[in-house]
Amino acid sequence: MALPSPRPLDQRIADTRARFAADVDTWVATAGAGGPALVPLSFDWDGKAFVISTLPRSVTARNIAENGKVRLAFGPTRDVVVVEGSAELVPTGEADTVADAYAAHTDWDPREESQEYAWFRITPRRIQAWREANELRGRDLMKDGAWLG
Repeated sequence: MALPSPRPLDQRIADTRARFAADVDTWVATAGAGGPALVPLSFDWDGKAFVISTLPRSVTARNIAENGKVRLAFGPTRDVVVVEGSAELVPTGEADTVADAYAAHTDWDPREESQEYAWFRITPRRIQAWREANELRGRDLMKDGAWLG
């Protein structure tokens, strides 16, 4: 089976940004003293950072509080986007604005749940994308928080 030609960098970036705008769920991976966590969570992307929401006592929330490191994974195994980022708790004064955008994008508002949810902003530091082995070279789209190209 012949593979299609690798996408140029600008096309990979455009495809990745389109995925971030259209998708509503991602796999969120964290690690810390409480152990590793890999959970599917909804997200919102504002063009610069992701917002996720989870219970404040979850392993994910505790791991973020401990070290702030997060990985996000999007797509099936033959159309992968991986984001490495730093996460922080959204300040209380910004929570309603962030939550409104999140609810509009995901069609779910954690503020309506019986338990209180925490909001986290994830700023990407590195983004990679590839479809097949022939796209592994050049898979970096962002390094040190800056889009390439």
